[in-house]
Amino acid sequence: MTRPAQSLALIALTTFVSTTALTAEPSSSQQTSSPAVPSQAKSSSAETLSTVNRADYVLGPGDQIKLDMYGQNELFATPYSVLVDGSLTLPFVGRVFVGGKTIRDAEADISAQYKKYFKRPYLTLVLVKPRQLTLAVSGEVVKPGTYPFVGTEQIPTVSQLLKLSGGVTPSANLRTIQVRRSNFDRPNQYDTISINLMRLIQEGDISQDIRLRDGDIVVVQASEKPSIEDFAAAVNSSFAADNTQPLNIAVVGQVFRPGPYTVQASNTAIGAAGTQGTVTSGSNTRNLPTVSQAIQLAGGIRPEADVRKIQVRRLSRMGNEQLLSVDLWNLLVKGDIRQDIPLQQGDTVVVSKATVPLTAEEQQFLSDATLSPATIDVNVVGEVPRPGTVKIKPNTPLNTAVLSAGGFDNRRANKNSVKLVRLNPDGTVTERKIKISFNAPVNEETNPALRNNDVVIVGRSGLASFGDAFGAITSPLGSFGIFRTLFGGF
Repeated sequence: MTRPAQSLALIALTTFVSTTALTAEPSSSQQTSSPAVPSQAKSSSAETLSTVNRADYVLGPGDQIKLDMYGQNELFATPYSVLVDGSLTLPFVGRVFVGGKTIRDAEADISAQYKKYFKRPYLTLVLVKPRQLTLAVSGEVVKPGTYPFVGTEQIPTVSQLLKLSGGVTPSANLRTIQVRRSNFDRPNQYDTISINLMRLIQEGDISQDIRLRDGDIVVVQASEKPSIEDFAAAVNSSFAADNTQPLNIAVVGQVFRPGPYTVQASNTAIGAAGTQGTVTSGSNTRNLPTVSQAIQLAGGIRPEADVRKIQVRRLSRMGNEQLLSVDLWNLLVKGDIRQDIPLQQGDTVVVSKATVPLTAEEQQFLSDATLSPATIDVNVVGEVPRPGTVKIKPNTPLNTAVLSAGGFDNRRANKNSVKLVRLNPDGTVTERKIKISFNAPVNEETNPALRNNDVVIVGRSGLASFGDAFGAITSPLGSFGIFRTLFGGF
């Protein structure tokens, strides 16, 4: 460009600036209060920004924005795209960095830049086309991974992202959830924000449920020492796992049918001891299967079971083992439903053997509970009217089993004592004589509680034994045998 042409351009620019109230470094006396912006300008901006949270949305490379300055309709003729380095190149002010800033902050920064050239720049920044946002979640959620979002109205809070990822597992530690947020000024570095969703659940502290930003990573760790309260919160919150799919678990220890099982939330009933529990009705609710349902499916507890110290062994997604003790006695006696914790994939329910024998009253209480089978099989043989297998309730005393077989045969039975043969869980067999008493309450000496597959043998009286022996001798075959003995064979 020739020098005359440059001079003409300079004159034109000076004329434009002067006619638009352009000043250089205005003094404080010139910075008067801003007049009201016309309602037409306000309404158009509000309508465009109706779906954008200006205080939360963070600008980044790929966002398309539009700038408007009141009274300067030709200053920003076309929309601008945020460049890879997070900058814009604008008239007069040149490069302005908006990456990593909210819409509101970027608008304020650009306005500050133009105060060098305009007395009162009424500038509005509008997001025309948002870039695709990507969030990630890892740890104790059903579906960890990345989640893309298109459209600013879809940017979720932490709890909304957890729900979108299938919900948190019962192992989740809701007290120290981490949000790792990339720092635009320091690439490949993250700032960590710790939030406590238990405060949201228990106190309604909504400040803990922060809105996420592009590139955020939500990390849900497993509880190192989970409590009943934490488990209840993790499964009853709005962002808990909605898992109606069957789970593969194992039940071991003092149950009638230990082994692996596939369980799902349902009503389960236990029939005869030694048989697997049956599902009486399915469930389409969001509830997960519980410890008691798993025990029922495994045939119910044995008389030796310690329901006060049942353990659930669980592996977190990080490979760490969790061990949680539950007290089903409190569930049965006090109705503490929190003890019946929900299960998750791969859990092992361990029912240990009681170290302290239960009282007769406690044994009777457990035998009537839903954790015990409905009936047990006891074989009553010998001198009774109806020998064979009788089905009786668990913890039924010896005298009741004998009466179920018709009682003693008055002509032949030995009414002083019976023999009790028991197959123990370790494979050994015990046998003892019991002086039975039909009037005694349940006790180990004269009227013990029976167990599944016990054998009660009612022997013959002395008179019956003598009669049987005498009958054998005096029978034709018996006489012939004696004759051959005395006189030799033929």
